[in-house]
Order: sequence, then C-alpha cells, then structure tokens
Amino acid sequence: MLAAGVWGLGAGRARVLEGRVVAVKDGDSIEVLSGDERVEVRIFGIDTPERGQPWAERSKRALSARVAGREVRINEVDVDRYGRTVGEVYADGVCVGCELVREGHAWVFRRYTDDPVLFELEAEARAARRGLWSLPEAQRTPPWEWRAAGREAARASSAEAPAGCEPRPRCDQLSSCAEARRALAACGPTGLDGDRDGIPCEKLCTSRLP
Repeated sequence: MLAAGVWGLGAGRARVLEGRVVAVKDGDSIEVLSGDERVEVRIFGIDTPERGQPWAERSKRALSARVAGREVRINEVDVDRYGRTVGEVYADGVCVGCELVREGHAWVFRRYTDDPVLFELEAEARAARRGLWSLPEAQRTPPWEWRAAGREAARASSAEAPAGCEPRPRCDQLSSCAEARRALAACGPTGLDGDRDGIPCEKLCTSRLP
C-alpha cells in the first residue's frame, strides 16, 4: 500500500520480516518475535492517540484484536530514532494500518506519507463518524499536536520551582490527569514527568476515556 523509500531507505537496506506478535505496545506499536529476534515495530503511515487522549485505549484494543498472538509480515520502511523498525504490517494479507485508519482508530501520519489510499480511507471514516471521528471536535487533537504541546509545556517550565510550587507537587498527591497536567504547566516536570515526554503522572494519565 505504502511505497518503501518514503523515509529515504535505500532498497539495499529494506527487508521483509515475518514473525508472531508477542506484545501490543499501543495503538500503532507492536513487538514481534521473528526467529530468535524480538523486534519492536512502529506501523508506518499512521498515528494513534497518545495515552491520556480520548480513544487511546480503544485504538490499542483494535490493534490487539487484529494482530495479538498472530503471524504477521512486515515490509520495513525505516528505523526510527528509538531503534524501532518502521514498516507496513500485514496480517492474513491485510494491511493493518489501512484497516485502523478505515475503522477510525488512527490518523494518517501526514509528516511521513502522502499515500492517497490512506487519505481516502481517513476521509471515509471521518464522513461516517467512525471511531475517534465520533468524538466531539475538541477531543480530536491529532497526536503529533498533543505531543508537541506536551514538549512545549515542559520547555516552558523553569528548572526552579515557580512561586506556589514549593514543595513541588508529586503524582501521589494528585487525583486526576487534568490536575496533573495543570501542575506540569504551572510547576514544571520535576516530580511529575521523569522521562520528559510531556505526559505527567503516567499512571494517572493512562487513558480511561472512551
């Protein structure tokens, strides 16, 4: 479905992997056992809601239903900065990323693909109000914008605690993700966002939303 080489991968480096899915990380990432190698795979061409966003857990469940414990084929497109294989994933000959977009569980990841088929599938899902497209517009923030906002909030926070943030708040003192996000914006990441990914108090901000 998606042309290899979009991310600049030469034909000599591209490979095809086959293996069994042993873990589903989130709505667009899986772990595959290929021979004796465990390979973390990011599905190419799509982006799904982050933890803390509406529909994140449903996207993960939709991916699990399609691939968990099953044999898949991966056409490698690239290796990302985290060392993950980025590739087209097929289960029983079906393009998994395409189906997630068609069912409304994923956005087309515009930064990395301009595949017209994926855009047609997304437009179809949006018109039919499938999946995340059934949410109110205010809850349909693309995940790349969500991540950017989190990084910006972390950068804007000073290293020293602002007035009103001594002692700094801790996750075990907070009762909701919304409260954690307000504390992150006001007081910075210390004690709230140890991995500096823009998502505070990840136990609280693991999506429990529909």
